[in-house]
Amino acid sequence: MQGRSPVTTIVISPEGSFRSVPAAPIDAPVQTVDVSSGEVAPRPPASLGHVPSLDGLRAVSFLFVFTAHAGLENLVPGGFGVTIFFFLSGYLITSLLRSEYARTGAINLRHFWLRRALRILPPFYLVLLAAIAGTLLFDPPGTLKGPAVAAQLLHVSNYWIIAHTAAGLPAGTGVYWSLAVEEHFYLLFPWLFILLQKLSLSQRSQAFLLWGLCAAVLLWRCMLVFHASAPADRTYLASDTRIDSILFGCALAVWRNPVLDAPALNERRWRMVWGPVALALFLGCLLYRAPAFRETARYTLQGIALTALFTAAIRFPHWVPFRLLNNRVAELLGLLSYSLYLLHYAVLFATARLLPQLSPWITAFLALGVSILLASIIRVVVEEPCARLRRRLST
Repeated sequence: MQGRSPVTTIVISPEGSFRSVPAAPIDAPVQTVDVSSGEVAPRPPASLGHVPSLDGLRAVSFLFVFTAHAGLENLVPGGFGVTIFFFLSGYLITSLLRSEYARTGAINLRHFWLRRALRILPPFYLVLLAAIAGTLLFDPPGTLKGPAVAAQLLHVSNYWIIAHTAAGLPAGTGVYWSLAVEEHFYLLFPWLFILLQKLSLSQRSQAFLLWGLCAAVLLWRCMLVFHASAPADRTYLASDTRIDSILFGCALAVWRNPVLDAPALNERRWRMVWGPVALALFLGCLLYRAPAFRETARYTLQGIALTALFTAAIRFPHWVPFRLLNNRVAELLGLLSYSLYLLHYAVLFATARLLPQLSPWITAFLALGVSILLASIIRVVVEEPCARLRRRLST
């Protein structure tokens, strides 16, 4: 019989943040092991959460994006980090909706959107206004375009960039297109989730319906690329062509959720087969760069790989690769990842502009340090007060 691995509990708060807490022995999830198959099936925890690997995955996502923007995009495309962020958002938000519906039998949409607004919008507008001020102060007149800035303020910058390029945006804010995709998801997905519950579909049926939507998005991308000769920005930036990266996370949350459902998993099989296959698939998408593949099947294959990788990271945090996701540095970067994502590109741009004599490596390390400092300040001054408001709303 396999021994029980050390248990760390991580609670998903109603506002949607993961925080690890020591697990009291009496409350630790009990693992039952099938001696014949080696399948380990922990009892589903009463609280939403188990294993703090997801903060580390947030950190990995940010580092993918930062490394690409620091000049190594040919080796590490930043889009990989964005895809992980998307998957994590879908998984987390749907897990929270499942928990609320199971607890109350309903979804309070007003409270959901208010919690999301308090989480997303204050840091977003703070950094955006700072970028606007910097552009007005240091760039030639006319650099900013009113409609482009309005598109960012209204969370439609992804479609603006597709139609007009990124010209006219504040320096360093082109990455905000992904926030537009997420805002569109927050606006529409709760309605779909409520409909699925009203239809009394099983968890399995809900997952297959979401995977069906992912397949439909893949077909839509193929039509745009192969029949309409759409440019890469059309498939990379648009909500209608990238929403499947979020929906794959939603599907994992509704069926065989590694936290809420605690399905039995054969650890040896996952270690020897499913984990390596998922990692190879994800890395294969990194290495194969054919344009048609990048804008069609790549996101689908990444979603499939991330489904397995997220499951393994959550259920087997004691594996050596996943231990790196659970150290203090990874946890810190994960907690700061949202603000880091918002401001890092502007900091990189400003550092290169103010200190052009520095080598790219020194510029990157300096910008990373400044970004962590600024993100820490935003966390204390903006995010934590808003988190207290979200907790008050939830109670």
